[in-house]
Amino acid sequence: MTTDLTSSITPDFHSILSQTAIAYREGSKPPKADVVVNALLQAEKYAKQQRLNYPFDSLMGKWRLCFVTGTKKIRKRGGIVLGKGFYVPRFTSVHISFSIITEQVLDRGEIGNQVQLGSILLNLNGPAKYLGNKNLLAFDFTQMQISFSDRVVYNRQIRSGKTQTLDFDNQPIAKLPFFAFFLLTEDFIAARGRGGGLAIWIKANPN
Repeated sequence: MTTDLTSSITPDFHSILSQTAIAYREGSKPPKADVVVNALLQAEKYAKQQRLNYPFDSLMGKWRLCFVTGTKKIRKRGGIVLGKGFYVPRFTSVHISFSIITEQVLDRGEIGNQVQLGSILLNLNGPAKYLGNKNLLAFDFTQMQISFSDRVVYNRQIRSGKTQTLDFDNQPIAKLPFFAFFLLTEDFIAARGRGGGLAIWIKANPN
């Protein structure tokens, strides 16, 4: 079922996650971490039950990471469980961005990851492909740039660079990093990463 991002239906978890996004943006007191983690799990379960599908273009733009969970391995069970969730410190700016390369191929694009701490800025870029029936975005970073006080001090391709980009489409999803999105709105998005952790990003430049 293709999802309407402007739907008036707002489950309880949606309200909590909306409060989380607003509080982080405004610098006000946000919901407690365990409440947010529970809301994320509910949102993920709801998306699976309703078989929600989100179009790739709903991811376009720049998003700021505001909340993440860690994971930890359980030896006896041979799996992983979620660790405690936490808000990303506001003095550290972590962004992710998505763009479509060509309108003729709507499920292929580019991903960017930007981390800024003081005057140090790290940029990673590379190809991305979107599996709409699973809301899954696979990607690979092929270019790295490091800047200090607006001056580029490092700018190189990662591993084989262009060759890696050309081979990207032939790589199976199981061998690529990915995000499995389960909630996309005009103001925030949420996903589970390949490692099992959950994350929320807020729109960097809301209208």
